[in-house]
Amino acid sequence: MKVAYFVFLVLQVFGVFRARAADSTLPVRVISEAGAQRVLAAAEQAAEKLHAPCAIAVVDRSGTLVAFLKMDGVRDGSPDLAIGKARTSALLQRPSAETESNVDSGRTAFVTAGFMTLRGGMPLMAQQEVVGAVGIAGLNKDNDVAIAQAAAGAFTSMSDAQPPPRQP
Repeated sequence: MKVAYFVFLVLQVFGVFRARAADSTLPVRVISEAGAQRVLAAAEQAAEKLHAPCAIAVVDRSGTLVAFLKMDGVRDGSPDLAIGKARTSALLQRPSAETESNVDSGRTAFVTAGFMTLRGGMPLMAQQEVVGAVGIAGLNKDNDVAIAQAAAGAFTSMSDAQPPPRQP
């Protein structure tokens, strides 16, 4: 019995059992409410500069809505489109324009999978990791893309300026 206990202690010291426990979970970073509000502000500023009112949705990496703004003058369907574009970008971890291009090239499975296959969604990156996404739906797809890119770029600049969190 003493030998078995000694072997267990040696293995514990060398981290054999600890490695298995650590592999059971992963640390995941997601956008905070404060970060989402900064994205909204950056997108709103870009939209005003282009004179392009829009609906702006910010979701976390799982596609759950964190923040939203509907500017005056947008179509009634724009809020749903903005949320869908953001959700698609977060879940696929790529701009929704890529999904639109895939569908245009004949990959219609994206449509049946429930993804929003329209331009205007961009992943939000922090230290090279997708932490959420922004979706823009206004009156013009080119403006949607420009506003989403500006908001995502502003978020990345702010996030990369912060030191990464310490791992426990």
